[in-house]
Amino acid sequence: MNIKSKYLGFDLRSPLVASASPLARELDNVKKMEDAGISAVVLNSLYEEEIRVEREALMHHLEYGTESYAEALSYFPEPEVFYAKTDAYLEHIGKCREAVDIPIIASLNGSTLGGWTDFAVKMQEAGASALELNIYSIPTDFDMPGADVEQMVLGIVRAVKSAVSIPVAVKLSPYYSNMAYTAKKLDESGADGLVLFNRFYQPDINLETLETEPNIILSTPQAARLPLRWIGILYGNVEASLAATSGIHYAEDAIKMLLAGADVTMMTSALLKFGIDHVKDVEANLVRWLEENEYESVEQLRGSMSQQKGTDASAFERAQYMRALKTYVVPNNDLA
Repeated sequence: MNIKSKYLGFDLRSPLVASASPLARELDNVKKMEDAGISAVVLNSLYEEEIRVEREALMHHLEYGTESYAEALSYFPEPEVFYAKTDAYLEHIGKCREAVDIPIIASLNGSTLGGWTDFAVKMQEAGASALELNIYSIPTDFDMPGADVEQMVLGIVRAVKSAVSIPVAVKLSPYYSNMAYTAKKLDESGADGLVLFNRFYQPDINLETLETEPNIILSTPQAARLPLRWIGILYGNVEASLAATSGIHYAEDAIKMLLAGADVTMMTSALLKFGIDHVKDVEANLVRWLEENEYESVEQLRGSMSQQKGTDASAFERAQYMRALKTYVVPNNDLA
C-alpha cells in the first residue's frame, strides 16, 4: 500500500506528522517519533516574547553605567550570555537534523513582525528543513479594523519569505472575518503551506486565589470538525500545501482529513495522551482502511470528498448547519 504524501515540497513516507509540542524538546523523542513512523516533526515553538526579553536584557547590560566612565565600553558582556534560550533552540535544530532523516520544521510563535526575519534566517542556517510561522494574535485594539490584522499577518509572511529560501508554512487561527480571502492572500504572498488550525488556550479564573491562570486542555476528536470544513473548502483553490491539525487522534480522523483534501495530518494531543508508539496503530489502521475500501494509495483518496469534488458542495457551508439542526432528535429524558 502506497501511503506516501507530499508536504511543503518534501516527499514523506506517510501523511502522519508530529505538530509542535513539548515532546519535541528532547532529541530522544524526535528519534522515537521517526522510529514509530512519523514522517516529519515540527519542533516546539520559539516564542517572540523570549526573543524580546533576551534582547532587552542584553541592551540593558550593554548600556548600564556607560554614562559614568569612558572605560565602561570595555565592560561590555559577550552577547551570547544573554541568548541562552534562542541559542539552545538553534543548537537543538542542528542536533535533530543530524540525528534523523525526516524533515525538521522549526516553529516561530509570535504576533508581530519584530525579529522574526532575523531568527528565521538563523533557523535556516541551523539546519531547519522548513519553518512554521505560528501566528498567535489576539487583537485587543478597539480601533484596529480586521483588515489591518490580516495585513499584519501578510506582512510577516512576505518578510520571512524574502529572508529565507526554505519552505514556510503558516499556522492560522480560524478567527478571520473571511477565512477564504485570508487563505487566498497568504497563498499569493508565497506561503508554501497552511496549517489549520491553531488552538487558542483560553484563560481561566481561580476562585480561591482570584487570579487569572492558564488552562490547557488537550484536544479531542470533536475538535477536528472546524479544520475539516476549511480543508474541504480550500482544497483545489490554493496552491499551498494543506495541513490539518487539532483533533487528529485516530486513523479515522486522519482519513477524514485526507478525504477533505489535507496533504498531511498533524498530531500532538494523541501522542501526549497515548504515547509516541500510538503512531504505529494509526498507520496500521490507515493502511487497513485503504485496503478494505480498495484504494491503492493515499493520493487516490485525497480531496475526493472536498467541496470542489464532492457531490454536495453545500455540505461545507450553511446548508449543513441547517440540516444538522433539523435532523437532531431530542432525547426523551430531556423532555421532562
